[in-house]
Amino acid sequence: METVKITINDIELRVPKGRTILEAAKMIDIQIPTLCYLNMEGFHIANQTSSCRVCLVEVVGRAALVPSCSEKVTEGMVIRTDSAKAVAARRMSVELLLSNHPKECLTCQKNLECELQSLAQRLGITDIGFEGEMMNYEIDHSSLSLVKNPNKCIMCRRCETMCNEVQTCGILSAISRGFDAYVGPAFHLDMVDTSCTFCGQCVAVCPTGALTEVNNVRDVVDALNDPSKHVVAQVAPAIRVAIGEMFDMDPGTITTGQLATSLRRLGFDGVFDTDFAADLTILEEASELVHRIKHGGRLPILTSCCPAWVRFFEHQFPDLLDVPSTCKSPQMMMGTIVKTYYAEKLNIDPKDLVVVSIMPCLAKKAEAARMEMDVDSMHNVDLVLSTREFGAMLKEAGTNFAHLPSSDFDSILGESTGAAVIFGTTGGVIEAAVRTAYEWLTGEVLKNVNFEQLRGLEGIRSATVKIGDMDLNIGIAHELGNARKLLEEIRQGKSHYHAIEIMACPGGCIGGGGQPYHHGDMEIIRKRQEAIYREDAGKTKRKSHENQEVLKLYEEYLGEPYGEMAHKLLHTKYTAKDRI
Repeated sequence: METVKITINDIELRVPKGRTILEAAKMIDIQIPTLCYLNMEGFHIANQTSSCRVCLVEVVGRAALVPSCSEKVTEGMVIRTDSAKAVAARRMSVELLLSNHPKECLTCQKNLECELQSLAQRLGITDIGFEGEMMNYEIDHSSLSLVKNPNKCIMCRRCETMCNEVQTCGILSAISRGFDAYVGPAFHLDMVDTSCTFCGQCVAVCPTGALTEVNNVRDVVDALNDPSKHVVAQVAPAIRVAIGEMFDMDPGTITTGQLATSLRRLGFDGVFDTDFAADLTILEEASELVHRIKHGGRLPILTSCCPAWVRFFEHQFPDLLDVPSTCKSPQMMMGTIVKTYYAEKLNIDPKDLVVVSIMPCLAKKAEAARMEMDVDSMHNVDLVLSTREFGAMLKEAGTNFAHLPSSDFDSILGESTGAAVIFGTTGGVIEAAVRTAYEWLTGEVLKNVNFEQLRGLEGIRSATVKIGDMDLNIGIAHELGNARKLLEEIRQGKSHYHAIEIMACPGGCIGGGGQPYHHGDMEIIRKRQEAIYREDAGKTKRKSHENQEVLKLYEEYLGEPYGEMAHKLLHTKYTAKDRI
């Protein structure tokens, strides 16, 4: 590897050619402040717009300061990151940003998570020397998933990078010029009127409160305090390996039992694991896959557990609506079963039931309100909390989450297998489906359920699984930009896959837009994924069709998988939408 010799703050070092000053400084633990810089190693995401000017440093021999996040090192370069000139310029950049920023930190949803706030504290800024006019745009509350506040936008353009380069949705770009500039949809459109998928990755990378989730905590608290309501909760698989981070637990700590206990202490009348519905989803999805294979149906089949990519193909690939599985997501299947089967079992009027989902994904909030998901003109999931919202709710209650005793989820809708747990990571849904489809297609017992070839964190992965005499070709993609590549192959008739799994977020649900902020540290994503597979490996049952409570549900209520009743309650349809 070719290197160059440079000097940073009197320290000589050799740096690989092509690296930036910022990267070189990190090699010797010199911390240069940044705001617009975004680097998610392993996912090829690097934002180097140099727009915030917070990382300015001095290069000896140059008249002007340079942004360290984009300036490449050269042989013999001498750099000062701590010179009076550089420090004063960085301070002025932050003060200018603060001068046009709302002073409502105490009530801001990003309070103590705001990178601008942290940087101001780090630089010791207690006074702002610039006063004058401030932006005064209307806050966009149009969507059910996220809130856009242009007045808090610092034009770092991280969200634009994520939306356009990674997710390839093309919703966000610079609006206006100069003092009034902010990032948003073209023509000042509301988010709900665009092709936004509500994946929440823009929220995950926004350093301030310019993009936040719609907060449903107060509505959940009100429901819990209403004696006329029977309130139940369901918890997605990715929550258990991430929420501990909000309570100073190591990334990847498994907190399944603590989640069940914490929900009961908050007053929920029913405490269920969405993993139960994930097993139910696999019985329907594997049945659909087997049916398509045996009867010459449309292939490849696409998994449809991610509501963000459902919106993605409805807007971007409306000509492919016959490709995805018609199965509802586990969240919606659980809500449906709670308001039908569970309500009948407990003799509760479904109108008195409130189903609260705790999800890693902001798109789940919008999914819950989709009319296509309704049964008998009734929403089956009423409120959705992100992992962050639920963590905040526990903190408000004074819950010592890390030291809670472990307990089980309620029976009747509580049993789950390892196949359900792995729904939380990229490749997990298709692996779970293959475990069941293998036995159904061959009539043989699958002894090794670990399909290692389906695992990993590469953006696009391919694998061939031998099922009897058949080679099942599988494609896996996470991040919507990678999904686009596979969908374009299908559109062009070039796809050789039988089944494709797509997840909108980096790493799948473990990297969802509603998870604890990882600030670009992909090691956190890896640890969450490792924990998902650990929980799977520790399960006695690891195939969805071995879930006895799910089988009992079919026996008592649904009939056979992929049958008439199952279609009515557990399947949905998709709608072509304009690309805006």
